[in-house]
Amino acid sequence: MKQLLANRVKTLTPSSTLAITAKAKELKDQGIDVIGLGAGEPDFNTPQNILDAATKSMEQGFTKYTPAGGLPTLKQAIIAKLQRDNELAYKANEIIVGVGAKHVLYTLFQVILNEGDEVIIPIPYWVSYPEQVKLAGGVPVYVEGTREQQYKITAEQLASAITEKTKAVIINSPSNPSGMVYSREELKALAEVAEKHDILIVSDEIYEKLLYNGNKHFSIAQISPAIKARTIVVNGLAKSHSMTGWRIGYAAGDAEIINAMTDLASHSTSNATTTAQYAAIEAYNGPQDTVEVMRQAFEERLEKIYPQIAAIPGFKLLKPEGAFYLLPDVAEAMERTGFDNVDAFAESLLTEANVAVIPGSGFGTNMTIRLSYAISYDSLEEAVRRIDQFVKSKWQ
Repeated sequence: MKQLLANRVKTLTPSSTLAITAKAKELKDQGIDVIGLGAGEPDFNTPQNILDAATKSMEQGFTKYTPAGGLPTLKQAIIAKLQRDNELAYKANEIIVGVGAKHVLYTLFQVILNEGDEVIIPIPYWVSYPEQVKLAGGVPVYVEGTREQQYKITAEQLASAITEKTKAVIINSPSNPSGMVYSREELKALAEVAEKHDILIVSDEIYEKLLYNGNKHFSIAQISPAIKARTIVVNGLAKSHSMTGWRIGYAAGDAEIINAMTDLASHSTSNATTTAQYAAIEAYNGPQDTVEVMRQAFEERLEKIYPQIAAIPGFKLLKPEGAFYLLPDVAEAMERTGFDNVDAFAESLLTEANVAVIPGSGFGTNMTIRLSYAISYDSLEEAVRRIDQFVKSKWQ
């Protein structure tokens, strides 16, 4: 029989986030009390006004195809949002609506990368960045942001990683998995390097509404008109409005790139789900008070749970500034409990302590685990108690 699979998929690494979630669900289905700290989504329902808008759209018969790049009214809502929140001005032909920010990123890499083009990806990174780059024929080039650097890369590191094959750099702020945020000054320094070397900037801003301790979001596209012209801003409603399952994301940027993405969408997904687009219109045009309510809830959990996790033996932890993740360095805990790799450590936490965490290997950091605090505080507290007991019971 001929080879069944294309070579491009043979190098794919399965999503560690989805894998650990599936394993946790399997144990739960067996009746085991597993606490999942792998969630990449808010634990709140979508706000009622958005649900009502979706229902109304269906009742009014708005259930047909839309333009591949998104409803014109949704594009206008996104344009208004970008102007209101980010002081960025875009036209309708500079916006595409896609099936979640993940698929928007996938489509973007498909249209900007040729075989062998390099994309600089800071470590730690979101699990899908490298795989999406490889699927487009690109080559991921990793630059490590160490714990001492607050898991952020410097302009000097970026400059030293650029070659004649470099096409783009990915900036994710606030970051998944670290929760760290680039300051305006740090972004400006990175932008100057990108401009000097004529590379694109892919700015993933999906967690922009989840910032704590007085931090404010600043988009790298705000640096200057020249930087805006080479930046593709990627965002969506999943995290800010608790709409993960609705699958609505978007990109804003150069019209030629957006047009190519729209053409590709017309041959792949067609439009994002029509009902979800009408829900998204209400999400951006309607009241925004629930966004702040959810943000405050996450910040309260962070303030309570951070010192408890930091106190676990062998855990070294920076306090995140955004998103809803903690990324403790567990190298000492692993060494003192007899583990030589973080995947085995996470597996044992799941099977022995019944706590699901995401091993840092999926984020390019082999000495960390990612914990989500997008669950109830009571569950968080119990999970920390179990992890603490697990580590102390094996400490040597």
